[in-house]
Amino acid sequence: MIGLAVAVATMAVTTAGLFTLRPDVNAITVALVYLLLVVLIASFFQRRVALLASVLAAAALNYFFLPPYFTFTISEPQNWIALFVFLAIAMTVGHLSATSNRRRAEAERLYEELQAAFEKASDAEALRRSEMLKTSLLDAVTHDFRTPLTSIKASVTALIEDAIVPKEERNLDRHGRGELLEVINEETDRLNTFVESMVELARFQAGESELKLSSVTAEEIVVKAAKRAKAQRKDHKLRSNIAPSLPPLSIDPRAIVEAVYNLVDNAAKYSPAGTTINISAEKADGSIRFSVEDEGAGIPADDRESVFERFYRGSRSDGGLGMGLAIVRGIIEAHGGHIWVESGRKGARFVFDLPTAMKDGRYEQGADRR
Repeated sequence: MIGLAVAVATMAVTTAGLFTLRPDVNAITVALVYLLLVVLIASFFQRRVALLASVLAAAALNYFFLPPYFTFTISEPQNWIALFVFLAIAMTVGHLSATSNRRRAEAERLYEELQAAFEKASDAEALRRSEMLKTSLLDAVTHDFRTPLTSIKASVTALIEDAIVPKEERNLDRHGRGELLEVINEETDRLNTFVESMVELARFQAGESELKLSSVTAEEIVVKAAKRAKAQRKDHKLRSNIAPSLPPLSIDPRAIVEAVYNLVDNAAKYSPAGTTINISAEKADGSIRFSVEDEGAGIPADDRESVFERFYRGSRSDGGLGMGLAIVRGIIEAHGGHIWVESGRKGARFVFDLPTAMKDGRYEQGADRR
């Protein structure tokens, strides 16, 4: 009812306005104005309202603007043709416009339904991912805590049991006790590293890790990381290749050394003992490009982005928490850099760029990233 009333009122007001201008406008102009009104009414209301508007427009055009005026009689045959053409066009346009409007409303309704369905699906997917993350975290934490704690518990128990028996009945000599103490020391360091990694990852991903910048060379970074890795990874050969005349970097050296070490440690985990791990540094268009390359089986293209995600553990994982590469990416990105993995000559090659300069207090990225 509202639509019908609007159509009648709109046509009445428009006709009154056009009638005052009748000496200055011709029938064609009036017909175009009525057509426009029919289209507008059809855009907002149903088809029957558009049809009513078309009939009212044709009647008003005939009665007020086609001679003889104030009668529905038409003296000129061409005016009959014009009137019927106008009525046909008005009804057709009104019908099409109303149909388009209805389809648009249906499309909007379907879109809203689809959006609601996608939101529900997204919520379900988020819940599923959350459960997977909890499971992965629980598995990883269980492994990374239980393994060293089991070794520590066994060593401490052996030392206690050996200490409470008479001296002549003890099974452990000085060398045996030293080995157990060494196990306790190593496994305690492992637990400490695990906890520090958890905290470090949380800080970097929350943007709360404060970088302590200083000017260092790429050679210093590589040497320190290689020295640390060599002490803990004696079953691999390390080889460095540093381009000459590299500009200094304004970075947090402790964090970048940690990143390079983690990449070397990761390379050692996934490459056979006795193989070589290559560490290199070179210029790369406003940046210094570091790379760590192993001689392992490589990483499939589909997994190359996933390896940097938190708690990701591939099929060849050693059962660790899967945070090392996530921490590396956090460190590199905190310095305004970019890291990725690609195929090396034999295995996997991890590459990251660090900008050599800062602009307006922030790191200026190099143009060449890949």
